[in-house]
Amino acid sequence: MTLLDQDHQPSRRQFLTLVGAGVGAAAARLGAGPAFAQGGAPVKIGVLAIRAGIAAPVGAAGLRATEWWAERVNKAGGILGRPVQLVVEEESNPKDTVERYRKLVLQDQVEVVLGGISTGVTLALGPVAEDLGTPWLSWDGTTQKGVEETMPNPKWAFKSVDNEVEAIVAGILTPKYFKGIKTVAGIGNDYSYGHDCWESYQAVLKRYLPDVKFVLELFPKLGVTDFTSHIAAIQQSKADLLMCSFWSGDATIIMKQAAAVGLFKTMKGVFTTAGGVHDSLKKEFTPEGLLLGYNTMYFDDPKGSALLKQFVREYKAKHNEYPPYECDHAYFNAESYKAAVEKAAGAAKRWPEKAQVVKALEGIEIESLSGRRSWREDHVQMCSFYQGMTTHKNSYDFVTISPVEVVSTRQAMKPAGAKLFDWISGWKI
Repeated sequence: MTLLDQDHQPSRRQFLTLVGAGVGAAAARLGAGPAFAQGGAPVKIGVLAIRAGIAAPVGAAGLRATEWWAERVNKAGGILGRPVQLVVEEESNPKDTVERYRKLVLQDQVEVVLGGISTGVTLALGPVAEDLGTPWLSWDGTTQKGVEETMPNPKWAFKSVDNEVEAIVAGILTPKYFKGIKTVAGIGNDYSYGHDCWESYQAVLKRYLPDVKFVLELFPKLGVTDFTSHIAAIQQSKADLLMCSFWSGDATIIMKQAAAVGLFKTMKGVFTTAGGVHDSLKKEFTPEGLLLGYNTMYFDDPKGSALLKQFVREYKAKHNEYPPYECDHAYFNAESYKAAVEKAAGAAKRWPEKAQVVKALEGIEIESLSGRRSWREDHVQMCSFYQGMTTHKNSYDFVTISPVEVVSTRQAMKPAGAKLFDWISGWKI
């Protein structure tokens, strides 16, 4: 997920956490909890998480899922008999985050770094990860400049799905659910994610509806919370449909302000990523019949695994909210790292070199919260995306979706080495 440099509070004091039920460092020394391998030093895993500003809810969700994963791993005996120790640092602006990344690798001597949401940050982190020779697995950030990949052949950096995938999925689904659409307005944040999504959505929708016209595009600055003038312009455009790529707290805000003037009584709506704040989309102001995207994990998936159901249940009990998609990205990163270490260790179960772990990660597939997920050979995540039509027919006080559409990145993400718009224009519709 792309995010420009953001204002941030002074960094919180870096802290170490040895997670696990009854598995603190002292408990491990005293023999409480699982029997870790004799002399098994903790596996230090660095985590970068946004904990201030507009994206704090997303960063908190990723950190919570990583902690949940670490607790499960430690209960089961760690990784090759070594307990997991999370070393957490703040993701903020690119300059400060790069310094914290260096600290994790050089001073804390972590085995791997997990996290990274802002593409503004991860564009800066990628080259540093290559220089320092330690695996970095990004939760949700890419190394794309616009829609162009800046690091096509990384050795140490592992990146999220391309920024524009959820807009591509929405472009595929729009003509299926909204017949007769002739005019479209768009609003997104004024930075690369907002622009990439809008351009990609237009390119895809044009393939299905060649005569569609895009009559308005709005790009408010990230952090703006008053959209009344934007909504007035959208109403005046008399568009048949509004496409919005807001993905954090601003999605809820624009939904409330749109409801106050009855915007969606006169036009359709597509919110490609607002499922990231799904339980804030209350029924009182979020109408039925919008196309809503949840990125890679839908908490209420009727076909969800036992692992997803357990995670949702325990997350709700602990945090009094339902988990968003960032939890799935974070869990996948951590679990794939564990699987790669075990694969690289082989029958001897000897702790592998970092380069061996990287090799084992390439092409590996594991069970994540959303089902089977993998790393492509070029270090890009492969997974499924969830979107559907909003409904009030549920037991919650917020909207859910029905039916649930599941679209794989094999269909909705450009292949390795392809140019995005060339790839889209080559589709057989």
